[in-house]
Amino acid sequence: MMDHLANTEINSQRIAAVENCFGASGQPLALPGRVLLGEGILTKECRKKPKPRIFFLFNDILVYGSIIINKRKYNSQHIIPLEDVTLETLPDTLQMKNRWMIKTSKKSFVVSAASLTERKEWISHLEECIKHLLSKTGRQPCREPAAPWIPDKATDICMRCTHTKFSTLTRRHHCRK
Repeated sequence: MMDHLANTEINSQRIAAVENCFGASGQPLALPGRVLLGEGILTKECRKKPKPRIFFLFNDILVYGSIIINKRKYNSQHIIPLEDVTLETLPDTLQMKNRWMIKTSKKSFVVSAASLTERKEWISHLEECIKHLLSKTGRQPCREPAAPWIPDKATDICMRCTHTKFSTLTRRHHCRK
């Protein structure tokens, strides 16, 4: 499916529309062979509280950002190469349902979808893109992912070193060990 869309006019227009939504704050996304496969709003677990983020799945990268005006304006663009991504399905919590973790060597974080079906579709499409990309490049998946960001209220110890207790003197952190 991906290959026949590469270098088509409709694909170029869709990628240009995404670039325009990020404006001057975003990086160029158009590359030969790059295909925009899908987009959607997912809830990302952030430090203080979960926040909606726009996600764009390309055949080689995952792009996400903050929503300023839905379908019109986004900022804080983040680009994640898919060859560095591994996924882990997570159980539901009281606050968030349909969760999974996106893990890379530089950053790991938890997202959730609006429904179980949407989560399955995101994970399926991501895994398909990752598998296709790794087979094409011959690379291995990320073996040492970064520690995931845990909401401040969820723990009072560092999740990586597990021995630093947070207090008024020891600030909250997620050490990289």
